[in-house]
Amino acid sequence: MPAGRFRFDLPRPARMGTAHSRRFAATIALALACCLGQAGWAKGPPADPRAEALITELGIDAATTPSAALPGWRVPTRVVVSRASPAVLERLQAAAPGVEVVVAQPGEAGKALLSKAQVAIGLCDEATLSAAPSLHWIQTWWVGVEDCVGVPGLAERGIVLTNTQRTSAIPIAEHAIAMVMALARGLPAYARKQQAHDWSPRPEGVRVMELHERTLLVVGLGGIGTEVARRAHGLGMRVIATRNSSREGPDFVAKVGLSDELHALAAEADVIVSAVPLTPATTGLFDATFFAAAKPGALFLNVGRGGSVVTDDLVAALRSGQIGGAGLDVTEPEPLPAGHPLWSLANVVITPHVAATSDAQTERYLLLVTENLRRYVAGEPLLNVVDIARGY
Repeated sequence: MPAGRFRFDLPRPARMGTAHSRRFAATIALALACCLGQAGWAKGPPADPRAEALITELGIDAATTPSAALPGWRVPTRVVVSRASPAVLERLQAAAPGVEVVVAQPGEAGKALLSKAQVAIGLCDEATLSAAPSLHWIQTWWVGVEDCVGVPGLAERGIVLTNTQRTSAIPIAEHAIAMVMALARGLPAYARKQQAHDWSPRPEGVRVMELHERTLLVVGLGGIGTEVARRAHGLGMRVIATRNSSREGPDFVAKVGLSDELHALAAEADVIVSAVPLTPATTGLFDATFFAAAKPGALFLNVGRGGSVVTDDLVAALRSGQIGGAGLDVTEPEPLPAGHPLWSLANVVITPHVAATSDAQTERYLLLVTENLRRYVAGEPLLNVVDIARGY
């Protein structure tokens, strides 16, 4: 063999289907990356034990294909990050030694940085894609990617997209349960009485409902929905759920239905919690037909996306009493305009899209994003890869 050359003698299967061919090609690509020194496992830092614990605790999924086997992958030379303090930048840099990790800049300076970037963290728009011809991977700081998946060129260029799915499930689930408890105990009415310095024992028209042995429906049994279900079960509630993919669920969920069973399950529920992402299939999902199918007087909570609800239909259901109360962390439109009917309804609790906020949540985001950067540079499987066609 001539000097400076080498050869792999790999077995070639005689006959393979398409799926087997893809797996075989991925194996070859990974072997080549390793042997050519591109994957970098020996040089990269080890995984942070706190990130590993978070992945296990929340059931965060890793891709089946290593990054090094993805078409177009190489060890990046530049990563551009939005919204990064010096402390955050330092942690990201430690996960990618030898890689230039820089904060995004406005204007021409920002375009210059992106022009040689292979990775963008917290940036996903047309301007970013236009300025970054070598872009291969986008990591968001957020969960919902409905605005990102539709960016022209994202899918066509084969850009890999990952989000922070499941990392915010704990605070959002706690927020949902807090809203359920507040509505069930009539706390919004008592809060208004407090402001009026009124000690009268029970405001007129307030219904106080025990949650023990009542039924709670989780619409969207993903990361957030699972944590809501866990806490509702802990309160002694019977939990049922829907999910798009299967009828499988944890032991604390009594029944899991498919998405086409939503109306039938809503008729059983005293409390309904939406945790669905916004996709074409979920846009306007909760409309007049849905509310009519719900159990009369049920409480409705939305900690997913405002666009899943037809707002006028919800207002009508609340005014008629068909829906007994609503807890909304997200609305359509958002922000909710001053003077909108939802503001003044006595049986509604509204928070301004803050359910994911907590004293511990920022650290979860950072652990996930930092670990994903470490994995990408090392050529390992990424966490939370988004199916762009599906939208989440």
